[in-house]
Amino acid sequence: MQTYRLAIIGLGNVGQGFTQILRDEGAELAQQYGARFQIVAVSDLLKGSVHDPKGIEPKGLLDSIAISGKLDRVTAPDRAWNALETIERSQADIVIELSYTDLKTGEPAITHLRRALELGKHVVTTNKGPIALKYPELKALAEKNHVEIGAEGTVMSGTPSLRMAQELLAAARIRKIQGIVNGTTNYILTQMEAGATYADALKDAQAKGYAEADPTGDVEGFDAAGKVVIMANLLMGQSLTLADVDRKGITALTPDDIAQAKATGERWKLIGRVEAIGDKITASVQPTRLPINHPLAAVGGATNAITFSTDLLGDVTLVGPGAGRIETGYAIVGDLLAIHRKQQK
Repeated sequence: MQTYRLAIIGLGNVGQGFTQILRDEGAELAQQYGARFQIVAVSDLLKGSVHDPKGIEPKGLLDSIAISGKLDRVTAPDRAWNALETIERSQADIVIELSYTDLKTGEPAITHLRRALELGKHVVTTNKGPIALKYPELKALAEKNHVEIGAEGTVMSGTPSLRMAQELLAAARIRKIQGIVNGTTNYILTQMEAGATYADALKDAQAKGYAEADPTGDVEGFDAAGKVVIMANLLMGQSLTLADVDRKGITALTPDDIAQAKATGERWKLIGRVEAIGDKITASVQPTRLPINHPLAAVGGATNAITFSTDLLGDVTLVGPGAGRIETGYAIVGDLLAIHRKQQK
């Protein structure tokens, strides 16, 4: 049995979803895969920090948050470490970075990941910021220190889009990737097709928790653009930045636009796309009219989908959840198991 010590930076929804999976499925994962994942440290700006080299039970973390919203009820010899102290002092084998996403600077996550990699620790993150902005640099640092970066949860939550492309479709040669990679905008467009105005559909999305109070990142296409950059760089060997993505959101779409598309057998979707034509690479996020029989056109609500266009298999479409605390927590589990498999070789 191989034991991996985990330090978690950020215990919000995703961190709690992952902790819940460890609480409920940890023993079965250990039995099935021979890998025991043991939390030894947690650092969260709002909830506090705890460290115990002997391990911290997932149930204790979740129970404390349920009672007080903090980690004050968790018994631990070390407390009040900040994120960097936790990374440097916890003796963790793997750092799970789940701090808030900033697509402009990537901080503080870039600093956290960089430090963990410098110390020879594997990292797993669902944070789009550092992967969209600094992946080539972080990958080089990981290779230099013989450790791994897991980033599955940065594109389609727990739906294994990156792993499927990297491990199963690489030999088929991916030439184009296009997809619905933002559930908020897909939900809004689905509601508009059902007759809602943009304003009402947005209000509904906010009420259901799909959209933030400030929805700009979603509706103007920034979130999708970050994911396009990640797919281009991880799956097609590029070094794109957000500035390379031709980006347009959905805020200008009107009920008339929706009705005109419907009348011609088409449907509006916000499509993120990256395509290699010869030596040239193009990347975009654009509202796009798709024929009703296109595999992406049928994807409604907050669901995500990606179509990989390959030389040997043609088009392969993957559909699944693109958000959710348990769903994104599962992406972390997938990355941890991938690290474990590589360590066994």
